[in-house]
Amino acid sequence: MSLTLGATLLEGRQCQFLVWAPHAKSVEVRILDPRDSFSAATLVQVSNRSGDRLIPLEKRVRGYHAGVVAGVEPGTRYVYCLDREKDRPDPASSFQPAGVHGPSQVVDSRAFQWSDASWRGLSLDDYIIYEIHVGTFTPEGSFDAVLSHLEDIRKIGVTALELMPVAQFPGDRNWGYDGTYPFAVQNSYGGPEGLKKLVNACHECGLAVVLDVVYNHLGPEGNYLNDFGPYFTSQYQSLWGQALNFDGPDSDEVVRFFIENALYWLRDFHIDALRLDAIHGIVDRNAQPFLQLLARSVREFARQAGREIYLIAESDFNDVRFIQPAESGGSGLDAQWSDDFHHAQHALLTGERTGYYQDFGKLEHLEKAFKEGFVYSGQYSEYRRRRHGNSSRDIPAPKFVVFSHNHDQVGNRVLGDRLSTLVSFEALKLSAGILILSPYIPLLFMGEEWGERAPFQYFTSHSDPALVDAVRRGREAEFASFHWQGAPPDPQDEATFLRSKLDHSRRHTGWHQIMCGFYQELINLRKTLPGLARPDKQRLETCGLEQEKVLLIRRWSDADEVVVVANFGEEPKSVLLAVPEGEWRKVLDSADQGWRGPGSMVPPRFESDGKVQMSLGPKSFCVFERGVN
Repeated sequence: MSLTLGATLLEGRQCQFLVWAPHAKSVEVRILDPRDSFSAATLVQVSNRSGDRLIPLEKRVRGYHAGVVAGVEPGTRYVYCLDREKDRPDPASSFQPAGVHGPSQVVDSRAFQWSDASWRGLSLDDYIIYEIHVGTFTPEGSFDAVLSHLEDIRKIGVTALELMPVAQFPGDRNWGYDGTYPFAVQNSYGGPEGLKKLVNACHECGLAVVLDVVYNHLGPEGNYLNDFGPYFTSQYQSLWGQALNFDGPDSDEVVRFFIENALYWLRDFHIDALRLDAIHGIVDRNAQPFLQLLARSVREFARQAGREIYLIAESDFNDVRFIQPAESGGSGLDAQWSDDFHHAQHALLTGERTGYYQDFGKLEHLEKAFKEGFVYSGQYSEYRRRRHGNSSRDIPAPKFVVFSHNHDQVGNRVLGDRLSTLVSFEALKLSAGILILSPYIPLLFMGEEWGERAPFQYFTSHSDPALVDAVRRGREAEFASFHWQGAPPDPQDEATFLRSKLDHSRRHTGWHQIMCGFYQELINLRKTLPGLARPDKQRLETCGLEQEKVLLIRRWSDADEVVVVANFGEEPKSVLLAVPEGEWRKVLDSADQGWRGPGSMVPPRFESDGKVQMSLGPKSFCVFERGVN
């Protein structure tokens, strides 16, 4: 159990192999003839080839098979031969150069020359996250191509780059949630070497790196794990494929597989945080469940490594137990996404009321999201037709990640349309302000900062025609409750993928350039005004005027107070607001002509005696600061 899964190079051209395969009576590692090439479209089945070497592995306890093989170098390709009948890639393969159906390749984890020895990570309080999909972020769709854009990302004030999943998936275009080799870095993106170069470059310019990992299911194509052991269970159903076996017989080894995967990203790739995809899809009834054990293992690794490392969950349960300490019965994760914040803002700005948006649309929903994190904290949900969530009132602000865009909220619309195509320029600026000036950890989705208009649509490149048809039918069924107009684009059509690529040239032209500068100024205010500089719900008050659709937000520190006043209405509003006494100066007005607005209705300074009459244009907001004596 002290050995590492997969292929580990040792000194003297030796390689240690370890695989969990309780379904096999015997396992041999087949070292493939280096002169051979392999098709990405055909399952490796290479029995009895004269140039191969076949070495039996020793059967160990609990279904493991292990052995040390001489004469193995970096780049060696291999498969496991199960019971002398089936040749299969390594479940813990580090690289699949010919894709999910090809052989695995030995990688020397020690070869890369890191230059980030002084990097210790960032405090979660300082995270401003920028989510990208590597394949559509640039025309080239590679890790290397991201490098030239790091300065632009850093320049707007972002502190952490989040990568959608990069584990090996079928073909060369996919969101990444169909990955079947959790340890293998996608070959078409640049493989393990490319990812290490990107992480190293991020650390050199002060950016943390968050990696999206999927521990709730594995994709169907190229998934041969059932040939090895009981990685899956029939006790539960998953929305995306077979449910993983986290609490049945032999589940300890499945838990070990995924915990080792998490530590692999942190150790070998210097990743700073893992975003755990859809943990509501993980079913585990153990007294010590997988997520709790994962959090414990990661904390111990972070302590030994002397680095700041975090686990950030995605969940639609609105359940704070995931981010509560294990001693209190929680999972001990560091933070989780708040879909409610997005839904509350989106429904206000767009007027949409179908699907899950039927639970939102009032100013009070956004006000509660601002104050607490969750909107639904146990009350009845019309969309779910049952009570939903528990209270997040006492949960610290840095434990929530909020957003006005992300890959799901854009890509899971029938046409993948962004907010920039749904609302006005003024409403886009309002959305940016509410996000960046919130007391939580903000996340931007690639291109959001310049108002990218290209859609982000769902795309695949499966080779199984039956699976392609199933995915098409599934996408159509998914949108039924939203009653959106139009048919979903064909995920398998390459044009769907190409339409989703960003146009970086827009950031330097017209209103897109104004929007980019606006995000930069908002993030600068968040970092430099003491009242905004720390994610903090304790020093925050809100006042929502439902009928007028005006929201007042007050945040403060020992050095200053900040007031944000936002008009979500379609008409100008003049309202009487409770603003603390003193002289206030305006530090930002989204309606200013400098931000391509219609013109400010608010003076640069005003004196408050506790009440202020204020006029605001439609879909606009102002930020004011008052020093504390």
